[in-house]
Amino acid sequence: MSFAVKLDENLGLAHAKQFRDAGYDCDRATEEGLSGVDDDRVWQRVIAERRFFVTLDLDFSDIRDHKPGEHPGLLLIRGAGNDGDAVARIIARVLASHDLRELAGCLVVADSEKTRIRRPSEGG
Repeated sequence: MSFAVKLDENLGLAHAKQFRDAGYDCDRATEEGLSGVDDDRVWQRVIAERRFFVTLDLDFSDIRDHKPGEHPGLLLIRGAGNDGDAVARIIARVLASHDLRELAGCLVVADSEKTRIRRPSEGG
């Protein structure tokens, strides 16, 4: 069974294709009618489906609310201006250097140059 990933509404079809091409089972919040809904509702769906969540939304970066080890994993992408191409380059870099299965339960923040990983054992 492949590793399940959910993309937040701020990521597009091309980004989903990147994850699918890398072998991940990827769905998008937008395709599930979750566009514009409260972050808590999106997060509840992520937890219920046990999907690794990928977002640009800084609201998900608070370790007190999204403590490593208490969720399936979260990748926060921080691109310059968060334009689609910049985000795609960050996703490509992360996918080339990490197997998302190894990041399960982690809070991961990636920008154009580096990836910071907060693992469950590191707490908060």
